[in-house]
Amino acid sequence: MAHPSMDPLGAFAELGHIKFSETSFDDVFERITDLARRTLPGADEASITHVLQRRPGTAASTGELARRLDEAQYEQLSGPCLEAAAQDAVVSIVDTGADDRWPGWAAMASSAGIGSALSVGLPIRGAVGGALNLYSRRTGGFDDDAIDLARTFVGYAAVALANAHLYDTTVTLAEQLRQAMEHRAVIEQAKGIVMSERRCTAEEAFVILTKISQDSNRKLRDIASALVARTTDGRSTAPRRTTRQETRPPGCGEIR
Repeated sequence: MAHPSMDPLGAFAELGHIKFSETSFDDVFERITDLARRTLPGADEASITHVLQRRPGTAASTGELARRLDEAQYEQLSGPCLEAAAQDAVVSIVDTGADDRWPGWAAMASSAGIGSALSVGLPIRGAVGGALNLYSRRTGGFDDDAIDLARTFVGYAAVALANAHLYDTTVTLAEQLRQAMEHRAVIEQAKGIVMSERRCTAEEAFVILTKISQDSNRKLRDIASALVARTTDGRSTAPRRTTRQETRPPGCGEIR
């Protein structure tokens, strides 16, 4: 099946102008495989191998055939995509019907109609490795020029993935910070309620909330949120002791 071709410079520009605020990290993988099939000469199918915690998987593929060819390598724990990912190298199979490096896999690829294959190591983030895999229905589908272009394409793809990961991490950290600030604000409100009801210091109020959290096996922020909610509804007094043995912090008055 023929696929619309794309000028390499246009593909590189598209990789450089991905709007990460509108695109998920997984979508970037999909964009890369689609561009690879449309841009790199000889590529009928493309996929990306993602090795995470020593477990390989296919992050994206242009079709079921590419995914099956990848997964066959994962099952056998050997193959061109795994070697390319492990060594950050370029692995080319000129003729799957004659290659003897991975005979079982090569024979499967040949019987599935794939004549040649190319895998190029693709750094995804930090120590996490990967590979861009290209499959051609022709033998000798990837000549030296195609391999050089694939190397260049992978360079741009790696930058896009690095930027996508950085954006994703930044957004996640910002959300965690926002939640932390919200939790802190609620806890401070709860401390104020306890201080008012029990005539405690801020430190003593925090001790009371912490003990209730421990005794009830609930998160401190949940205890604080419940107390603030009850107070806002006009039904609250300060949190009661959960056991008779609870010791009142020094200097903390009784609730009246």
